[in-house]
Amino acid sequence: MATPGDFFATTRWTMVMTAGESGGAALGDLCEAYWFPVYAYARRRGHSKEDSEDLTQGFFASLLSRGDIAGLRRESGKFRAFLLAAMKHYLANEHDKSQRLKRGGGALHLSLDWQQADLRFRLADENSLPPDAAYDREWATSLLERVLGAMASEADHRFAHLKPYLSLDREQIPYSAAALALGIEEGAVRVAVHRLRKRYRQLLRQEVARTLAEPELVDEELRSLMEAFG
Repeated sequence: MATPGDFFATTRWTMVMTAGESGGAALGDLCEAYWFPVYAYARRRGHSKEDSEDLTQGFFASLLSRGDIAGLRRESGKFRAFLLAAMKHYLANEHDKSQRLKRGGGALHLSLDWQQADLRFRLADENSLPPDAAYDREWATSLLERVLGAMASEADHRFAHLKPYLSLDREQIPYSAAALALGIEEGAVRVAVHRLRKRYRQLLRQEVARTLAEPELVDEELRSLMEAFG
């Protein structure tokens, strides 16, 4: 069985760029994880909900089916930057609507929840950020959601009570509140929160690393993503 470390190693952006069998699978995984920022970008560029769905579907179908991805520019080794640049190019060259891959058609096998996407977009759009800045913010949000989802899947029943401490400290939420809810001592809560934060940082770095060409870019990318929250 592959370990989490093995998984992140095989899905790093470097592997995606090889466009081999494992790289293709890695690309599909990354696209499924981070399709929403692309969809929202199309919306902010003035396309309707329906056209944005078609454009997003067509864009990823084109990206996943092309055979020359190894020759594409890596945009400083960041999949986030590459995907945005590729989408801009796709929008600039997408003139004939009749050539778009319609929703639910073709051979695209990604889980794209359009109903939730529209709701999420309308909530996120209240910030009125420029399209590129909003793209970065939504990318960061998607990344954090994936990390929290991974933690929830591997955690026990205490996670729901301890999760707020990942973003808030004990001054904002006293440990006594979680201790009372869980029926344990405050000291045990403190230890559990410490371990949870350590695991959160580990998974966050791993999730960022899988979208980068080089490990040394992780700290730089983390800073950029945190800046996206302003």
